[in-house]
Amino acid sequence: MPIISTRLAHVDDLPQVAALFDAYRQFYEQPADLAKAESFLSDRMHKGESSILVAESGSADILGFCQLYPSFCSVIAAPIAVLYDLFVAPSFRKSGAGRALMLAAEQHARQHGCARMDLTTAKTNVSAQTLYASLGWQRDEVFYAYSKH
Repeated sequence: MPIISTRLAHVDDLPQVAALFDAYRQFYEQPADLAKAESFLSDRMHKGESSILVAESGSADILGFCQLYPSFCSVIAAPIAVLYDLFVAPSFRKSGAGRALMLAAEQHARQHGCARMDLTTAKTNVSAQTLYASLGWQRDEVFYAYSKH
């Protein structure tokens, strides 16, 4: 198993992270659109609207990424972080990259004064759910999530 390190992404990482982000979007049944992926991430980076963490090993390749958005919880009257995206390239799954990214995201949120982290995942994404549970995350059994387009 390779030694995995994590760090904040920088603009030079954009092409590699955008390719992973495009694959992530395809995982969630969106059409491939590398230009859209790169534009979206570039906007988030340049506007400081999210924190993108990357996982890498000894090579120059980025194995995976996660993206955190700052938010707030009115009930506890505190800042929180929303871990919206987590993706590891298929050839590096089971390498520890996902776990390393989750732990780095928790540390990042803590360092930025977040009281809590939230995430959602597809009901069918059992491997991700297993990872989250192994790291002490608890599935919400009280609230329903709603969306409107």
